[in-house]
Amino acid sequence: MLHPDLVGCHVVFFSWRDTRNPEGGGAEIYLEKVAAGLVARGLKVTIFCAAHGAAPGRETRDGIRFVRRGSKMGVYLHGMLALALRRFGHVDAVVDVQNGLPFFTRLVTRSPVVLLVHHVHREQWPVVYPGLVGRVGWWIESRFSPWLYRHCQYVAVSQATRDELAGLGVDRSRIAVVHNGTDPVADDSERPSAHPSICVVGRLVPHKQVEHAIDAWAELRREMPDLTLTIVGSGWWSDALQQYAAAHGTDGLTFTGHVGEEEKDRIYAESWVMALPSLKEGWGLVVGEAAMHGTPTVAYRAAGGTRESIADGESGLLVDTQEEFTAALRSLLTDEVRRRELGEGARELSHRFTWDHAQGSFAQVLDVACHGSVVAAQDPDEVEA
Repeated sequence: MLHPDLVGCHVVFFSWRDTRNPEGGGAEIYLEKVAAGLVARGLKVTIFCAAHGAAPGRETRDGIRFVRRGSKMGVYLHGMLALALRRFGHVDAVVDVQNGLPFFTRLVTRSPVVLLVHHVHREQWPVVYPGLVGRVGWWIESRFSPWLYRHCQYVAVSQATRDELAGLGVDRSRIAVVHNGTDPVADDSERPSAHPSICVVGRLVPHKQVEHAIDAWAELRREMPDLTLTIVGSGWWSDALQQYAAAHGTDGLTFTGHVGEEEKDRIYAESWVMALPSLKEGWGLVVGEAAMHGTPTVAYRAAGGTRESIADGESGLLVDTQEEFTAALRSLLTDEVRRRELGEGARELSHRFTWDHAQGSFAQVLDVACHGSVVAAQDPDEVEA
């Protein structure tokens, strides 16, 4: 039960992107699912994010007010100014979404601030921004941000992220864990393809390491000539990936670009296995989406959140090297009994994580933070106030 004073409160989320942004992904789905849960509980919610050509500067959707201003990097300054100049009206609480960089909202508001972190970008900064820019970004994330938000409530989407934040000096008692949920499948009538098939689903950016999936497919199709690889998603690294794939020959490999939910569900259902070679994942929303169709995932253990979204050996396989990644895909593609066992385990695990639970947990964290306290998750599946 929420504190009566929280009903009707205005919460502003500051996020780099939203789901209508062509570069939006799992973090933005999480954001809007949580926001919708707060609206359903009687709060007023605004999401401030970067402007882009796929949506207007202002709109209200599902009861959530969207305000889009600034570029990929300019959004941070626009957000700080808008908050400082009270352009959102009265703000009762702020949720600052730190995707590498925070919005520095703590500098310009006295309202309670909750810092939402999907994962720590230690490995990503030198990959995406090599040189000085990456070093400055990492300094902000690892040193300045923990100091600036030292008295704030944190929300991490996995225990792995909570551990990483604690390693940066964030007080563990201030970090609550609110996992991702998974949408139930509307139509589960699709069946796996007649030929061996792999899918990769996500943003096409360097740290997703889609090249590892392409390499694995190229090697395995020597043994399975009819093996297909379907790469779903868009991003600024798309052209580079297509050039990389062309060097291996593209017969049997498809780049779909961004697709709708119905088409994405069809691809999940038809794929024998999903490959997630990402360098870092706070949770791995696509793992649960694939699991709802009984499709197991092969991923890297070091990615972090995958150690929670995947039960190794029960709902998918976790590996440590690129060679093991290819070997794990081979093992599932060639062993139907094992693949089905892991597929059923994946489906069962996906049903444990619901958006309703995530929304209620986040509302509880926000409730406590707004009334002068903090909350930490002791149990990985529960938030204790």
